[in-house]
Amino acid sequence: MVALAKNPLVSVVIPCYNHGNLLQTALDSVYLQSYPHTEIIIIDDGSTDNTRQIAKQNPSIIYHYQNNKGPSAARNTGIRLSKGDFLVFLDADDYLYPDAIATNLTYLQQQVQLAFVSGSHDRVYDEEKVYSEVRVVHRQHYTHLLKGNYIGMHATVLYRRRVFEEFEFDPSLRGCEEYDLYLKIARKYPVRHHAAKIAAYRFHLSNSSRNVLLMLKTAIEVLRRQEHLLQSDEETKAYQAGVMSWKYYYTEQLLEKLQKQQSLALPEYYNLLKYDPSLTLNNILNSSSTAILMNQMLKHIPSSRVRNKLKSLLFKQRLPTPGKVKVGDFNRYLPFSTQFGYDRGGPVDRYYIENFLEQEANFVKGRVLEIGDNEYTMRYGGDKVIKSDVLHVNDSNPTATLIGDISHAPQIPDNSFDCLILTQTLHLIYDFRGALQTCYRILKPGGALLLTVPYITPIDYGEWEDTWYWSFTDKALKRLMQEMFPGDTAEITPYGNVFTATAFLYGMGLQEVPLDKLKYNDPHYQVTITVKAIKN
Repeated sequence: MVALAKNPLVSVVIPCYNHGNLLQTALDSVYLQSYPHTEIIIIDDGSTDNTRQIAKQNPSIIYHYQNNKGPSAARNTGIRLSKGDFLVFLDADDYLYPDAIATNLTYLQQQVQLAFVSGSHDRVYDEEKVYSEVRVVHRQHYTHLLKGNYIGMHATVLYRRRVFEEFEFDPSLRGCEEYDLYLKIARKYPVRHHAAKIAAYRFHLSNSSRNVLLMLKTAIEVLRRQEHLLQSDEETKAYQAGVMSWKYYYTEQLLEKLQKQQSLALPEYYNLLKYDPSLTLNNILNSSSTAILMNQMLKHIPSSRVRNKLKSLLFKQRLPTPGKVKVGDFNRYLPFSTQFGYDRGGPVDRYYIENFLEQEANFVKGRVLEIGDNEYTMRYGGDKVIKSDVLHVNDSNPTATLIGDISHAPQIPDNSFDCLILTQTLHLIYDFRGALQTCYRILKPGGALLLTVPYITPIDYGEWEDTWYWSFTDKALKRLMQEMFPGDTAEITPYGNVFTATAFLYGMGLQEVPLDKLKYNDPHYQVTITVKAIKN
């Protein structure tokens, strides 16, 4: 094993193309690092603005100019010029948080087998709105990357230098080049991801990621490079989910963009229709602007083939004539599964539950209490969890650290927990008000209750059949939380639609439901309701 230097040099490579107005902020964020042993290399990728002048005001940096070749070529140049044992790539329009390098370096020094480590980030918009992007992935990083780029921001990654003896950024890519590199590395070597915030990702009009069609094309291209390397059914399913997810994500982005414009950018939409007409049309049909978009596009599509395909798909979405409904596989009295779809790939409602917990993962920290087991605590809390407790109603559960009924638990002291995770449990408690009162009492001030409940659902055939007491709507939960968590600190969100509600009732597995169907929400068909409540 190679011995690590006590204070290894970290190279910060900053490619810059016409972002001179933001460059100094990026540089300052490196100067302010709590870990001091760094070198800064600026690769001026053919800028025509004041990038050179700003760079030259910082005498300690290494400055290199090259004709414009794109971000991949600029980063590769930076690698060749660097001397550090570790490398981080910071775009000139972004910036690092003060402990960024120290945090990531600690992981790489403690686990010498890791090729890179990545963390979380904030999305910062021109109007100074800030949104946290905290995702927790503890294992199977390659499989998770096939499903999508969970890292999200390149500056959150610290690479070990040896990575670049084998890999480099692909100059032929004008987008998603870092995603391509993550996949190549994670397929072959161990990597790590954590929830600590590392950097701020600025969003502005000149972001390359604003080019939706380019990003869609390159994301799919990068993912398809992995297709011939897949080695298991799990990887194949993850790959297929990733292709669908990228298509849906960018189709949705473009739809939002078009709906905000006074005049429709029809050529742009036409290109996307050519790329994936079925999925694009589905998004249009689920939008409030369906009639306007359809009328406008049908007038401007020159290709009769595409026009006919569009009409055909639209016809399929129309209501069937009364008496002519084709019920197909749903024409039965019994469901496909009496186990909520666990035997067909997992319950449909898990999509809503786990997406909610992933979005709120930054609250899963400190001392955390979960009911029944601590799977979600460890999955979404990870290193942020200081102590994990499990509450079970009796002593039959060997993982339980606390025994009792949460609707009456005087043995649990007040103000004990930073977070409570109560998923799909409240409906099994007859005195659900008592349970919520206990939750409020045992939370610390500022602590979070992360709660999910069912509304449209089968009733259990097994263990919980005799204690399945309630279903809740978002309206009922809103009033309950106003009573139990005073101060309007609760966020209540319903998820589901007529398709997913039907699929869940019939016991379809999660993998049998298309992603675009899962992502569409209609509050008239509430499968799962989520609640985030903060104690004042």
